Amino acid sequence: MIVEVVVDVPTMQTDRRYDYLVPERLESIIESGLRVVVPFGPRKVQGFVLAVKHESSVNKGKLKELADVLDGKPVLTQELLELGEWLTDETLCFQVSAYQAMLPAAMRTKVIKQLRLLTEVDKLPSAIRPYFQTQDAITWETLANERKEVLQHVKSALNEQLLEWTYVVEDKGRKKTERITVQLSHVNKDEGLEQIPKRAKKQRDMWLFLAEQGGRYPSLSLIEALETTRATLKGLMDKGLVKEIEEEVYRDPFLEKDVERTEPLPLTIAQQNVATPIARSIEENRHEPFLLHGVTGSGKTEIYLQAINRVLAKGKQAIVLVPEISLTPQMVHRFRSRFGSKVAVMHSGLSVGEKYDEWRKIHRREVQVVVGARSAIFAPFENLGIIIIDEEHESTYKQEEAPRYHARDVAMFRGRYHRCPVILGSATPALESYARAKKGVYTLLSLTERVNDRPMPTVEVVDMREELRGGNRSMFSEALFSKLKQRLERGEQSVLFLNRRGYSTFVMCRDCGYVATCEHCDISLTYHRSNHSLKCHYCGHEEPMPKVCKSCGSEHIRFFGSGTQKVEEELTKVLPEARVIRMDVDTTRKKGAHEQLLKQFGQGEADILLGTQMIAKGLDFPNITLVGILAADAMLHLPDFRATERTFQLLSQVSGRAGRHTLPGEVVVQTYSPDHYSIELVKQHDYLSYFETEMMYRRQGGYPPYYYLTLIHISHSQITKVIDVSEKIVRFLREQLDDRAIVLGPVVSPIARINDRYRYQCLIKYKNEPELSRILREIRQHFLQETSRGELQVNIDRQPYLFM
Repeated sequence: MIVEVVVDVPTMQTDRRYDYLVPERLESIIESGLRVVVPFGPRKVQGFVLAVKHESSVNKGKLKELADVLDGKPVLTQELLELGEWLTDETLCFQVSAYQAMLPAAMRTKVIKQLRLLTEVDKLPSAIRPYFQTQDAITWETLANERKEVLQHVKSALNEQLLEWTYVVEDKGRKKTERITVQLSHVNKDEGLEQIPKRAKKQRDMWLFLAEQGGRYPSLSLIEALETTRATLKGLMDKGLVKEIEEEVYRDPFLEKDVERTEPLPLTIAQQNVATPIARSIEENRHEPFLLHGVTGSGKTEIYLQAINRVLAKGKQAIVLVPEISLTPQMVHRFRSRFGSKVAVMHSGLSVGEKYDEWRKIHRREVQVVVGARSAIFAPFENLGIIIIDEEHESTYKQEEAPRYHARDVAMFRGRYHRCPVILGSATPALESYARAKKGVYTLLSLTERVNDRPMPTVEVVDMREELRGGNRSMFSEALFSKLKQRLERGEQSVLFLNRRGYSTFVMCRDCGYVATCEHCDISLTYHRSNHSLKCHYCGHEEPMPKVCKSCGSEHIRFFGSGTQKVEEELTKVLPEARVIRMDVDTTRKKGAHEQLLKQFGQGEADILLGTQMIAKGLDFPNITLVGILAADAMLHLPDFRATERTFQLLSQVSGRAGRHTLPGEVVVQTYSPDHYSIELVKQHDYLSYFETEMMYRRQGGYPPYYYLTLIHISHSQITKVIDVSEKIVRFLREQLDDRAIVLGPVVSPIARINDRYRYQCLIKYKNEPELSRILREIRQHFLQETSRGELQVNIDRQPYLFM
């Protein structure tokens, strides 16, 4: 028996399948999708079995044997193996990277170097004998920092074959276990009492308590429940009445333990019209992509819940994606209150162990619904009935390092494979998605009204240039300030949204104009007030806030721009009575912080919720009647063709947080570009006019959805090398591509240097280029030697979302 294995060595030279012989002892358990340990050069590494066969093009005598199997049951289903091949092709990544992306980090193995004893301990040099007195093998780490003489003795012992090097592959994942106390079955309750002396009251209580609990109970809880010590338990064990066993338990990722169950709500006529075609697709086991375009508050979540209910009734499974971790607490709460313990959750806020446990629940078919961020799309379900992508326009669904996939494309692949519907839901769909729906590639479903005919919030756009002319130097316009005061008096809640993080965007000298920049990147440093320091948000470089200008020595060095910390400080000055909760990257670092802060706000413990992107979507609180948007145009002027689209989407999403229940909502948008169409149309909640206007500009500029894009990014520590390679790549592309394809560049990236590496890029625009995959592969192949040494990096993104 021979297996084809892809090894966990992500380099160009090893990016292929290798044949290995299966030793007889493993033949009965080997199948595709298992993780195995294989000898590779001098070491052992993890690999994935892609196929099992009985012939090889390599002479059998030259084939090495598999060393070990890491799983009892395949971790990758046949579908995920096919998906991995498709991802490799589609995103031009290494095959092993595609499979690693599908598994939790705990299942990525580490290789431990060991020294194994081959003889009696007495024959070893005396300097290293103590290490092997009680064990046959030690890890290299044990000796790595020892004195030079000790290491010389190790070397001679290796040469004389008294010791040998071995490589052990170990899972990073640790299963959590719990000690359980169990009454021994041959002793009944009364016999046990006879064996315990009357004066041993605690032991008698424990024995009776165990009997009431059915003869088994977690040891720690048992000791706590009876307010005793471990000595009591040991007394029962010594008498042979109970024993302790280790049992595997799952780590619990939920802060809320008990969730109240909810029943399906009656659907409005508009919701019913949307739910019917989805239900038909589920019943007919038919793959159909739906674009559910529903304004904020139109009841999209209830449609998702009822569609999933249908799927579960058929014995199938569901995946629900949300764009970021801040949305998961509320979403997970809704799904758990409807489906209880059938729900698993997967997102970056979980610990390595929690992710591993949630993944194992899915793999063991103990849950039927997964709610999570981007990577949850790879959940190892074998009978999928529906995939839902909420807020489908969000750029967080695109992975920015290899494999550079978009969750939407993976969802479509899986939907086709399982013949099930895929729902893309959003109040402001991505232009590409809406254009596909207009062409009939997706089925368009629209919800144009809020549930129960609640009005959309009224939007007021404030021109901050006028405020400045009128002498208002504060970051709050007159209109926003008076409305905030009004809400405080009425006991209603407000949301303030700021489009950036940190205390201030940059630090500048007012005398000479010097701006503090990172010494490793061409980017200005951001001031963080909590530790009075300047940080680079790209490479992590940090330095103390300067007291004088480094360029001219002036003391007039000041912060410019405003971050969330600064807004919070301003709020406490102008509205000292307001209770403020700040939600940004800094306040939500701790585990469960998102959930905790939203819970506090939901329970009315604060009047104002101030935050960045993470508060823009999904929040649904009845008491929010005002939304204030500070610096609405912060993203409008970025060098990115999607800048206006992102601005419109973000402003629409934030506006949608107001007036979702009985109280009417108001929105104040503060901007220096009040006449820009993306801000004008937010005022009217008019997505369709926005779509038409933006499509006109996209057609003129030759951008998606009229053209496809591929971005090639080149970086190196020497600028001459970057320029040379960039020019060679562009020359090759122009020779090879169709005349209708447009190659732009090479040009310096918008951020020219990050972490001491110079960056250039070129962009390909094309409508139909069947040979593109081959051409891009040739480029990678050509620069293979230099990229594998790590100095030169050539990254290719077939669907770029970041141009910085």
